[in-house]
Amino acid sequence: MRRPLWGFMILTGIKIEAEQKNKTSDIRGGERKKRGFKSFLCESAHTCPVGRVTEWGEAGVFGGGPWRRTLMMERRRMGETDLPLLPLVVAAAVLLGHLAAALEVPLDLPQPPTITHQSPKDYIIDPRENIVIHCEAKGKPHPSFSWTRNGTHFDLDQHPNVHMRAHSGTLVVDISRERAEHYEGAYQCTARNKHGTAVSNDIVVRQPRSPLWSKEKIKPIVIQEGVSLVLPCRPPAGFPPPIVFWMDNNFQRLPQSNRVSQSLNGDLYFSNVLREDSRNDYICYARFPHTQTIQQKQPIAVKVLNLDAINDTMEAFYNDTDLFSEEPADERKPTFLLPLEATSSKMVLRGQVLEMECFAEGLPTPEISWAKVSGELPGARVSFLHHQKVLRIVNVSEADAGDYRCTARNQLGSVHHTIRITVKAAPYWISGAPRNLVLAPGENGVLMCRASGTAKPNIQWAMNGVPIENAPKDPSRKVEDDTIIFTDVQMGSSAVYQCNISNQHGYLLANAFVNVLSEPPRVLTPANAVYQVIKNHRALLECTSFGSPIPKITWFKESRSGTLDAETYEEHDNGTLEIRVAQPRNSGKYTCVARNSLGIYENHVYLEVKEPTRILKQPEYRMVQRGKSVVFECKVKHDPSLVPTMTWLKDDGELPDDERFVVDADSLTIADVMESDAGVYTCIMNTTLDHDSASAELTVVERPEPPSDLELTDHKKRSVQLTWIPGDEHNSPIEKFLIQYEDSLHHRRGHWHNLTEVPGSKTTAHLKLSPYVHYTFRVLAVNSMGVSRPSFPSKMYKTDPSAPDENPTDVHGFGTEHDNLVISWKPLSGLQANGPGLHYRVMWRQKMMETDWITATVANNSKFVVSGTPTFVPYVLKVQAVNDFGAAPEPAVASGLSGEDLPIAAPASVQAYVLNSTLAEIHWDPVPPKLIRGYLKGYMVYYWRERSLHKHNPHHTEKQILTFSGNHSKGKLPGLHPFSVYSFNVRVYNGKGEGPPSHNQQFETPEGVPGAPTSLTVTNSNLDSLSLEWKPPRDRNGLLTGYTLKYHPVNNSNELGPEEELALAANETSVTLPNLKYSTRYKFYLNAKTREGPGPVVTQEAITIVDEAPAASPFGSVNSSRGEDGTLISWEYWGPDRNIYLEYVVENSEGEDEWRKEPVNGSQNFMLKGLKEGLSYRVRLVAQGHADQEPHRSKELTVTVPAVASRQVDIATQGWFIGLMCAIALLILILLIICFIQRNKGGKYPVKEKEDAHTDPEFQPMKDEDCTFGEYSDNEDHKPLKGSRTPSSGTVKRDDSDDSLVDYGEGGDGQFNEDGSFIGQYSGKSASRDTTTGAEGLESSEAPSPINAMNSLNSFV
Repeated sequence: MRRPLWGFMILTGIKIEAEQKNKTSDIRGGERKKRGFKSFLCESAHTCPVGRVTEWGEAGVFGGGPWRRTLMMERRRMGETDLPLLPLVVAAAVLLGHLAAALEVPLDLPQPPTITHQSPKDYIIDPRENIVIHCEAKGKPHPSFSWTRNGTHFDLDQHPNVHMRAHSGTLVVDISRERAEHYEGAYQCTARNKHGTAVSNDIVVRQPRSPLWSKEKIKPIVIQEGVSLVLPCRPPAGFPPPIVFWMDNNFQRLPQSNRVSQSLNGDLYFSNVLREDSRNDYICYARFPHTQTIQQKQPIAVKVLNLDAINDTMEAFYNDTDLFSEEPADERKPTFLLPLEATSSKMVLRGQVLEMECFAEGLPTPEISWAKVSGELPGARVSFLHHQKVLRIVNVSEADAGDYRCTARNQLGSVHHTIRITVKAAPYWISGAPRNLVLAPGENGVLMCRASGTAKPNIQWAMNGVPIENAPKDPSRKVEDDTIIFTDVQMGSSAVYQCNISNQHGYLLANAFVNVLSEPPRVLTPANAVYQVIKNHRALLECTSFGSPIPKITWFKESRSGTLDAETYEEHDNGTLEIRVAQPRNSGKYTCVARNSLGIYENHVYLEVKEPTRILKQPEYRMVQRGKSVVFECKVKHDPSLVPTMTWLKDDGELPDDERFVVDADSLTIADVMESDAGVYTCIMNTTLDHDSASAELTVVERPEPPSDLELTDHKKRSVQLTWIPGDEHNSPIEKFLIQYEDSLHHRRGHWHNLTEVPGSKTTAHLKLSPYVHYTFRVLAVNSMGVSRPSFPSKMYKTDPSAPDENPTDVHGFGTEHDNLVISWKPLSGLQANGPGLHYRVMWRQKMMETDWITATVANNSKFVVSGTPTFVPYVLKVQAVNDFGAAPEPAVASGLSGEDLPIAAPASVQAYVLNSTLAEIHWDPVPPKLIRGYLKGYMVYYWRERSLHKHNPHHTEKQILTFSGNHSKGKLPGLHPFSVYSFNVRVYNGKGEGPPSHNQQFETPEGVPGAPTSLTVTNSNLDSLSLEWKPPRDRNGLLTGYTLKYHPVNNSNELGPEEELALAANETSVTLPNLKYSTRYKFYLNAKTREGPGPVVTQEAITIVDEAPAASPFGSVNSSRGEDGTLISWEYWGPDRNIYLEYVVENSEGEDEWRKEPVNGSQNFMLKGLKEGLSYRVRLVAQGHADQEPHRSKELTVTVPAVASRQVDIATQGWFIGLMCAIALLILILLIICFIQRNKGGKYPVKEKEDAHTDPEFQPMKDEDCTFGEYSDNEDHKPLKGSRTPSSGTVKRDDSDDSLVDYGEGGDGQFNEDGSFIGQYSGKSASRDTTTGAEGLESSEAPSPINAMNSLNSFV
């Protein structure tokens, strides 16, 4: 085992080994002498193997954690004694956790160095990169840095490949020019300033090594089947240890199982070998991760033989004698291959990983199980590897010590092995590493270095890197084992103290300073900070302060009038204010006040309690067909002051980058769904404070793929077996398979018929076939989404012809005439014909006569007509199928009847019985069946009203028919008219028609109640009386005996008053009602009576009024007055109605519908606004009573709105008009000048003729008569020309003008003369567009410019 390099660790009586250039020397540390800091470092080492050193302690010891003041300081300033309170300090630190953390010293104040970052204790060099050994520290003033290597000063000037980073202690070693192993060793960093010295851990830098596998000749292994085998690996001992695995020549991992497994050291164990284990390439590989290399062992060949094969192989070498005369390997109970002893033991360090292994051989293969003898396995930390052969426990604790039993068991027995586990511990902190002390002059403090371990660790103190016994004496300091007590400290006592705890398993090193300061309080938490918290959550308001002496923190809410409620609030020792369950009422302003003996400081913070984020409507499971769209909804409620962010995930990853996925505010839409879209979709609503999420699954379904590989087997005359392979069901199970066939013999190709269906779980069908068919089969799959495409057809399968198996069905006999019999049947299909020459043998005879069957042959038809039959006679029928190969079996006998004729007799004994005034019952004797001469359909009663028995009613002669289907002998006639005479007769009818009628007979209906009076009108409406007139009922239904009139008043709420009743004579048609109430609405009910009773009523309503003189208006005088806001209308009113509104209309308007209404809400004045000036209006007031009453209107008032006088202005004298005219004149002059210049300029171009001949429909030549250009006319100014496109900037580039440099020709290089004139043809089309645009194609949309002209010129150079 390799020993570690130098480490910073104080050991007593422990052997220390150091390795430098393959030389080993022993250094005894039992007698520690006071030889200065250098000697102190030389005696510091550790003996734990690299990579097995225990925990470092808290990150804050060496990392960037803040300086802390222990709770003990607070206790001691309160006057309590030091030593008795030490246990309380430990307990308080454990209970308070991070809330009890002390203050951090601001960097602007003097303080000793603190190492904030350093490399790990074991540093393995990466050959591809430079060596970087970190050492960062802070302090005031900023510290300086130095290094030691293997206990001696490391001089950077002596090593040109090493440099230290600026303002840092980090070393960077350039290994590109020198071998990395030259820099192996134990490095330690020192950071110092005038207030103290801090030291880092011992950082052991080592070069990774991957030695080659030793060369060895491995003989092939020949082994008997069933025995056990172990293939050794023995990888080279590199650093770090390699990862071992077994592969073959093709770099494929060898399969492992319960029977074949790899041990922790890499050996391959076979519980028993099988013939299939024979191979020539069992290769063990060792991978060294840090050097990125893989070493390969020589392949091992294994040949497994059974007993006979071994004897046959060896007998040639051993004179035909058997090499193995014993029996083959028998089944046997398990025995252990590893470990070999019955018991074993193992030691593991606390916090490390414990691995125990058991490998057993046996036949059958044993099963391995594990148990702890003295307790239960630690379930959450336990795992089983290598097919249960390795038990692994992570983060081992002392409770894991004890006996563990592994059991190997098969059918023949079991075997046990016990492993005794001992748990030791490298040093570990009990209450954390020592914390920094900030003390004011005269204060007391404690540094504690409390740790534990097995065996008990040794504790050593140092000050500024010097052993405490060699450090300068300080009367305020007292060292007691793991504690340093400071009493009445003074300025200048600042220093850094090192605590080193070690045992034979490892060490811990911690720096903690004592800084003596005198500072007034300050609050480090930013002022006016805003804290936001979700309702019902815990809120922590920070008040991080600093001061020496330590400040006392007090909290107030809103004002400083009182203390906070202890049930709601809790103030922690570090100044944090905790609200256990935050509620909206806790929102507001909070003030923290920090006080010490040197001053006071306060800070304000704000708390906002927010509503939680909740998903109200979660996305739901969706099953969608491929190609469709799907929408997942996710509706969320959140605090309105928080900005929400909706995020969608697919299978816990980002959504695909696909435009088909559209995320809206509260939904996710996936268009054109594909199968790859299936998965779980999660919507997450995040705010700055909380989040909520919900998930739903998407299943993409589709019609199944068609089956394939159709195969016909088990060929028989009438059957065949069809098998197929199902296609992809696309997430929707196949419900059934549909088998179809094509008969190419009887039908044209492409005509498929359904043959049968089978469940979706089957892929085979036994098909029953018909003779004389050329079958081709195909299969379709059906799932919930539909039917798949058909499979490819199978091979054709032909069946031989035979006689028909069945006869026609649905044989019927009926007549179409009175002397024939039609025999019909359902013909056989081509599949049922079973052969060529299909025809039918039709047979018939009368049913009641024992005569021979009459036979006829029919082909290509499904009916046969027998003529000359007697009327409606029963026959028996048979139809037999026959083809060229024989006849079908004897057919079944059917029945039929020949044709019908009209009945020849009428019903007899016809009588009528009157039941009431509207109903009569008719009786008759049925007609004998022989006289019906056909199928009896029923009886028909013809009846009609002859006349009314009342003299005023006319005669009625229209006939009515009532049909009674079936064999009836009576029937009722409903709906008759009372007090009338009716005539009737009865007839029988069959399928052919009606028979003769019976003799006409009569009956009379009695009286009934009359109908309602024909009319009821109101006449002569007076002040207290009115007259009613009416007409008698149209249907009197008897002799009228009189009328009954009832009436009662009705008020405005439609409530009825007391009812009055009046009996009137039958000959009266009018009545006058006196003594009625004035202006009252009445409701009247009138009905007529006969001896049978009263008939239905007719109603009418009327109001009593005065006809001679109109009622007085409830409105008095109506007046108007004109004001600034409108016209004020006022009036007098003394009427009872409260629904009053004002109407007005322009004076000359006609029609009531033009009046506009304004409600006045019970007042007696109204401001009428919006009247137009210069118009006159008619105004009136309206009082509306009941809906049936005529409204009351006031007299009309004419209101005239005067027009406002306006001063006429002569526009010709206005300055703005004169300026506008001048501007227009100047613009016209400029346009004329431009037109003149353009025309003269156009003649200079030698291609003028070509321009004139240009046929572009968008090009318009200059018009001579008005000097304008067509393309820039007013109506085209802002329209993009044909083929042009509006730029994204919003401006429209105009097309090429006449004087531009753009050519309208086919091409050709342009040139300039010396005077700058353009010569030759010119073109505005770029080369890239010459091939894609023509004479009517896209024009250049670029405006002509000198830059373009220069670019064109440059292109010619």
